[in-house]
Amino acid sequence: MDSFEFNKIAAAVLITILLVIGVKEVANVIFHVEKPKQSAYKIAGVEAKAEGNSETTKKEEAQINPITPLLASASIDEGKNVFKKCAACHVVEKGGANKIGPGLWNIVNHKSAAHEGFKYSEALQAHGKNWTFEELNKFLYQPTKYIKGTKMAFAGLNKESDRANVIAFLNSQNDSPAPLK
Repeated sequence: MDSFEFNKIAAAVLITILLVIGVKEVANVIFHVEKPKQSAYKIAGVEAKAEGNSETTKKEEAQINPITPLLASASIDEGKNVFKKCAACHVVEKGGANKIGPGLWNIVNHKSAAHEGFKYSEALQAHGKNWTFEELNKFLYQPTKYIKGTKMAFAGLNKESDRANVIAFLNSQNDSPAPLK
């Protein structure tokens, strides 16, 4: 191919690129679109960057009702079914091996970050509380908001009934289950 042919091809490519960029810029001037102040879609587990965000978090925390009253009517079988969302990372069998997350046998009323052989995040180690029904409720609602810095990347369980059922199921996976009242 001689240099004249190469120059024609290069010029055609360059003109096409400039034309596309020019059309884009003209379209941006004609059709100016303002970004909405609030997202139309709410994604659980994703914190919005907006003014007053701390007020939103306080409102969300206020919405978490105590779980203990719901435990009396919670279904262990339903909890086992909801736990399938957790089973990719956790096991509940006695003596079960750790997966991405720690084994959860005997988790209810035991200290957080205490399962042997699992490397917990510093945030969970610093938590230092026992996994009571209420602690599990708050954590399972939105884990990354309740314990900032946790490695658990689960968005959470929004429905109170789902949390109550899972907590009842986890309680049943215990050497000595606590009374659900």
